[in-house]
Amino acid sequence: MRPADPVRWPGTATSAAAFCFDVDGESAVLSVQPRAAERLSVLSHQVYGPLTGLPRLLRILARHGVRSTFFVPGHTAHRHPDAVRAIVDGGHEIAHHGYLHEPLAGPDGAVDERTEAEILDRGLAALEEVAGVRPDGYRAPMWELTHASPRLLAERGFLYDSSLMDADVPYELDTGTGTSIVEIPVHWGLDDWEQYCYLPDISGTGLIENPFKAVEMWRAEFEAMRDDHGCFVLTAHPFLSGRPGRAAALDGLIEHVASRPDVWLAPLGEIARHVRSLGLPPRAIPRPEVLPGPHRLPPHASSDPRDNESEDTR
Repeated sequence: MRPADPVRWPGTATSAAAFCFDVDGESAVLSVQPRAAERLSVLSHQVYGPLTGLPRLLRILARHGVRSTFFVPGHTAHRHPDAVRAIVDGGHEIAHHGYLHEPLAGPDGAVDERTEAEILDRGLAALEEVAGVRPDGYRAPMWELTHASPRLLAERGFLYDSSLMDADVPYELDTGTGTSIVEIPVHWGLDDWEQYCYLPDISGTGLIENPFKAVEMWRAEFEAMRDDHGCFVLTAHPFLSGRPGRAAALDGLIEHVASRPDVWLAPLGEIARHVRSLGLPPRAIPRPEVLPGPHRLPPHASSDPRDNESEDTR
């Protein structure tokens, strides 16, 4: 493996930034707890996003003249078509985020390739039906790709993915079939879920952070990424960051980032097209060898490193 290559940004820009919004709606809870469909209060927490939080965030973006990328599950498109069309009418990018926000992988392994392909195709059909778009971009629910994901995305004509965390700049991700897709990295520290999400017995950290404290952390990350010529990608959710106090704090961060003349602030699709134009050599994250045994130790090895030292090293 090798690190990502430096990226030359357009014009006089020395770094890039993007504000992204995952419009999960009810899908974020129904995918992990289907019986939440019977819990009216839980559903109300989620529909706040497309019904109330999203319009507020769209107004903020319009006031600053900032265009963003909105990752939309197909289920959200079908349940809230007017919200999705409002995103398009605002001049923003629609991107794919599964159908029912289905996790593709987890502690017990990954979904099979056929299931993953069906989820991709169902989400594509929903976005084309409701928004009239064939998206360029994809983000895996819970940022969990499988090793088959890059190839499946390339086969469906996707330009980019934004789910991995191994670099500070975008790069070409090898699909293993002689093609590549652009990868635009993210990180949990630049996601409002960890700061604000609190849904007892369903999801969240159990912490509801002060929004101005959260934004100060994101501002510090932005300035460090700016100094390092990287690509700052913030992920927010309308049902979380669309709440009034949080939206006000985010408003200030958007204003701060947009005011920096050396930062290219753009939707992810535009960033991906620029990176594609650079002709960077693809890179990959190979599947690691899994060690045998219940504790993943080689045969006859001890969990105490001192027991595995030779006499010469003691």
